[in-house]
Amino acid sequence: MTAMTHVPADQRPKRMSRDEMDALTSPDINLYIAALLAGPANVVMQLANVPVGRGVVESKVESGNILKHPVKRTRTTLTYLAVAAIGTPEDRKAYREAVNSSHRQVHSTHDSPVKYNAMDPKLQLWVAACLYRGWEDIARLYGRPSDLSEKTYRQAATMGTTLQMPYEMWPATRADFQRYWDETVAGIEMDPEVRAYLTKLVKLTFTGKVPAFLFGWFGEALTLGYLPPEFRDMMRLHPTPAQQRFFAAQNVVLRAATRLTPKPLQELPFRLLLADVRRRQRTGRPLV
Repeated sequence: MTAMTHVPADQRPKRMSRDEMDALTSPDINLYIAALLAGPANVVMQLANVPVGRGVVESKVESGNILKHPVKRTRTTLTYLAVAAIGTPEDRKAYREAVNSSHRQVHSTHDSPVKYNAMDPKLQLWVAACLYRGWEDIARLYGRPSDLSEKTYRQAATMGTTLQMPYEMWPATRADFQRYWDETVAGIEMDPEVRAYLTKLVKLTFTGKVPAFLFGWFGEALTLGYLPPEFRDMMRLHPTPAQQRFFAAQNVVLRAATRLTPKPLQELPFRLLLADVRRRQRTGRPLV
């Protein structure tokens, strides 16, 4: 299938077919290794939206529980980013089908405080928006101003179109995205049970007493450092002065390392994950 490029917002088709969305390309999105450190902060942003958070907390799909299977959940999330950003149409179709098999099981019940369905395009838009916002924050910290462009933003729509989000649902411009982001964040009131769940992630207490004692302070410093202030307020967690100094110091080192590291090396972890997807398909192993 021939790859397509994104078109300007005023020339966008009213609706793209499934095949057309799978064929969208994202050649200008830099995949930063440093983004791996910001993963927990992005999870907090995603789950702050109550329907998304309740979907995770109430989910019966145990294999997707990041507190019980942190390595697997991290792998599948990073793999999704790799597939969405640099995968082929065939990669996207295969991974979507695998993710859908899990998402179909995630929906609200009569006892749920809010209605949700993991297949809901509006919720997938929010998750995709969090992924893009997280990427943009990393690009500001470690990349170059030229990384942040309208073209790159439009190409980031694949973060949602790889699943059920229609292309036309992605805000047309960065200004439109900012309005969507601000309005959505302003309407969020974090669920207490979701907050408790995420606090375990931030403080690494789910790893056990010894790992949490050894690494919890550093994990919390990184997650709160990458987390936008409004989400820290929702979590009722804020970094200490010492954690702020640690985060600032590691940013100096990472910024220099990132700018000196060639793009192919930056993308290597994601290309290895993409290769793993293709290997799993060949050998009949589950993708998620």
